[in-house]
Amino acid sequence: MSESAAVVNYAPEPGSVEIRPFRKPAIGPRDVLVEVAAVGVCGSDLHQWTSSHSWPVNYPVVLGHEFAGTIVETGSSVTQWSEGDRIASETAAVINEDNPMSRRGLYNLDPNRKGFGYGVDGAMTRYARVPARCLHRVPNGLSLDHAALTEPCCVAYNAVVGNSRISPGDRVLVIGPGTIGILCAAVAKLCGGDVAVLGLESDEERFAIARQYGCETLIDAADWCRQRDGLGADVVIDAAGVSSTLKAAIDLVRPAGWITKVGWGPKPLGFSIDPLVQKNVTLQGSFSHHWTIWERVLAMLSSGQLDVKPIIGGVWSLEQWHDAFETMHSGRIVKSLLKPSP
Repeated sequence: MSESAAVVNYAPEPGSVEIRPFRKPAIGPRDVLVEVAAVGVCGSDLHQWTSSHSWPVNYPVVLGHEFAGTIVETGSSVTQWSEGDRIASETAAVINEDNPMSRRGLYNLDPNRKGFGYGVDGAMTRYARVPARCLHRVPNGLSLDHAALTEPCCVAYNAVVGNSRISPGDRVLVIGPGTIGILCAAVAKLCGGDVAVLGLESDEERFAIARQYGCETLIDAADWCRQRDGLGADVVIDAAGVSSTLKAAIDLVRPAGWITKVGWGPKPLGFSIDPLVQKNVTLQGSFSHHWTIWERVLAMLSSGQLDVKPIIGGVWSLEQWHDAFETMHSGRIVKSLLKPSP
């Protein structure tokens, strides 16, 4: 079978990512073969590169789960898709369809779920094997480069619309100006929130992107959160994930307020969460996404209601993966995009 290059995470030690030859995958009867047009670099790819992740990885594995492309082959049981169809793919590559969560349509919460890029080979290569159930049609007029970023938009949509309680006029603080944080802020603006993004002085270049979405940017959020009545923000979305940001969220949210945690962090808390009790605050986790969210987000991208162009800081070839990773990891840009196909 023909070979192409792939960006492979081959061991748990820091820096264990390299370009390797990769065979074109063989597909099963319920799969399609996708020629990948574009794949986004996710913060989780960077975490696996630096070995700062907190989830199990099946080494060696091809990285990449934010992708779009064109179908070049269909399995014998696939009837709804054809060669040449433009698609974006969900990330739940392996699920147990009989699991109670899957039966509810919440297969993102199936304990057996394995995703592209850590559980099975992902899309940082020319051809990817994708179960047909993961596919969504890319609307006419939406570029595959932009469709490749449907996945992080779905993470943000689920965190903000599905798992937060936001009413028009609420003060919403988003902690962390990375891809998910900025997209959460953008979606919160669409929900009618008065939105600010909290980060560090070194985040100014990413702050500039948040301001393009109409959000304020802060390096100290205390005054902003308490400007109205002194009680704090109505909603805090923790898109950074480290222990200190959850502590900040608890400090800054108002009594009877809402905290949604979407950022990952492997370290223990090391502080009391009794203020959650004292303030009667709801702490909500948010993980991944499902079919309905994908269809809604693709409609928003197609209509221009949600625009991912501002977050794309650069486009690299697959062979330039290290530059793409390093530029994003440095905080100089929000999102790197790789182009695997010639």
